[in-house]
Amino acid sequence: MHTPGPIAIGTAGWSLPKAHASQFPETGGHLERYGQRFSAVEINTSFYRPHRASTYEKWAAAVPDGFHFAVKVPRAITHERRLTGVDELLVRFLGEVASLGTKLGPLLLQLPPSLVFNRAAAEPFLATFRQLFPGNIVCEPRHATWFVEDADKLLSELAIARVAADPAPVPGAGKPGGWLDLAYYRLHGSPRMYHSVYEPPVLTRMAERLHQQSALGRRAWCIFDNTAEFAATGNALDTLALVTARKTHKPQSLDGVGGASQGI
Repeated sequence: MHTPGPIAIGTAGWSLPKAHASQFPETGGHLERYGQRFSAVEINTSFYRPHRASTYEKWAAAVPDGFHFAVKVPRAITHERRLTGVDELLVRFLGEVASLGTKLGPLLLQLPPSLVFNRAAAEPFLATFRQLFPGNIVCEPRHATWFVEDADKLLSELAIARVAADPAPVPGAGKPGGWLDLAYYRLHGSPRMYHSVYEPPVLTRMAERLHQQSALGRRAWCIFDNTAEFAATGNALDTLALVTARKTHKPQSLDGVGGASQGI
């Protein structure tokens, strides 16, 4: 069962751990089975290597209508060239992911922790990205200089959402920013990144935040990236159940994700 309305819940990758395999259809490939429960997934392998257009086409054909793929921008653009002189690489990447067709969701631009915000350097790349790609773009900066009014204004002007990350690498990073019509939560695992399981109170708060975003007329994504010990699938299934059942409690602030890094 997919999440209703503008809320999308999923994991980074579509592996199906044995502990949760019984909650998915028995037949079909992993992605096909995954797509029968979740409405979204994040492709991280694109960060490390390019995929052929035919591969994206195959993935798109394996999932039902209404399913969307978020795709991570290659590290050659973000980490190796640090957003400079990358037009050719960007055009190539956009050509590849276009093969997902109507199932292409947000493109994820994760910046290296050492990349400081310099408007003169960042704006040309971001403006070109926006000009070339009319779809959703989400940016996950990790240097404190990106969490200032000028950076937030630039992202908002270009309709680029800033990721709400947990653990928050710097103050303010646990709260959505930039263009607010899309809230994109990336839960990496707290307190141990990529390993820790999120406990029920945190998932309940996350479900509440997703509902609150929806009530404000915004679209919301929640991707669990705590995949190292296969915690992501269980956390995503539990959050999906909470959202589907609309088990909301007294409204809370939208300020942060609410994981261990938020003081829970």
